[in-house]
Amino acid sequence: MEEELKDIIEQPGQEVLDTQEASSVQPAKKERKRYPWYYMKRIDRYIVKNFLGTFFFSILLLFAIVVMFDVNEKLDAVLTAPWKATVFQYFMNFLPFVLSQFSPLFTFISVIFFTSRLADRSEVIAMLSNGISFHRLTLPYLFSAAIIAVGSYVLSAYIIPPANVERIAYTNKWVKNKEVVYGDNIQLQVKPGVMAYMSRYDNTTRSGFRFSLEEFDGNTLKSRLTAETIRYDSVGLWTVRDYTIRRFDGLKETMKSGSVMDTLLNIDPRDFLISKNDEQTMTSPELKEYITKQKARGVANIKNFEIEYERRIAMTAAAFILTIIGLSLSSRKVRGGIGLNIGLGLLLSFSYILFMTVTSTFAVSGYTSPRVAMWIPNFVYIIIAAILYYRASR
Repeated sequence: MEEELKDIIEQPGQEVLDTQEASSVQPAKKERKRYPWYYMKRIDRYIVKNFLGTFFFSILLLFAIVVMFDVNEKLDAVLTAPWKATVFQYFMNFLPFVLSQFSPLFTFISVIFFTSRLADRSEVIAMLSNGISFHRLTLPYLFSAAIIAVGSYVLSAYIIPPANVERIAYTNKWVKNKEVVYGDNIQLQVKPGVMAYMSRYDNTTRSGFRFSLEEFDGNTLKSRLTAETIRYDSVGLWTVRDYTIRRFDGLKETMKSGSVMDTLLNIDPRDFLISKNDEQTMTSPELKEYITKQKARGVANIKNFEIEYERRIAMTAAAFILTIIGLSLSSRKVRGGIGLNIGLGLLLSFSYILFMTVTSTFAVSGYTSPRVAMWIPNFVYIIIAAILYYRASR
């Protein structure tokens, strides 16, 4: 009897104990589920904040160095030109141009510097030991690289070209005039079957000399306009003087002469007067339209325009490639410390920029297309990034 009573008394107690144990274990399981996600979000914000902060701080240091050397190089112009023109027309437009040109370099340096400090303080080891995989650690780096890549493309494709117009105008006026204002033996296609020719064009007077306009139907000449002079008035509007028009219909020829006539021609002086760095003054849509139009007209010297258009696109991929390489190189704590990683980062980033400069000459020489020339460095460094990332993740 006593044993049965004892069993009855102990059984409810055991159930209560089991219930208490279950209730004490259950919250711990929920806490373990919530805690890693909250922890990872804090890590993301920490990495993005420090990555972008290091990037913009490096750019500010670069600006200070660039301004110092540029003022020293253009000291005569700085002392001669009005200070407002120097500050607002030149430097305020020159610094965004520098940012666009060197953003891949400083993306790489920022990754190397920031990640090396994390590794040197054993923070990377702490992250990995708390269950964060190396692949998961890469995500905030790629997010930061995406911000830099999008910002760099918007700058180079839409914002910097109008600024370059002001910058180049300043250098042409106060430093050295590199603007092309005349051309000889100009020949181009106005539209399919219509060819224009000028023996000489002077953009200072906006006048051309010994002008001819020929219209063909296949290989048959249909009409020919000749004029002693032609003057550019506005977009597409030209005025010919002392002109003669001959029309051919089989063996029949009709001729008309006059002193002055206005005509619409789908050509502009900048279609054949191409100055150095003209490609930098066009937005990407303008570049695309200009390249298409010039190819249709048979203009040959547009390689720099094609290279500039492809370079702007290829440089967006550089931010991701160099970020992966920088993370893979600097995520491990090394005996040489931060200095070794920064030195290696500078070597690789400068070699990337040099490689892109070298391959651009392949396009100019005609060995490859501009697109292939601009993407050769990316393909090479994608392979390097994949190998380094695979070794680092292991």
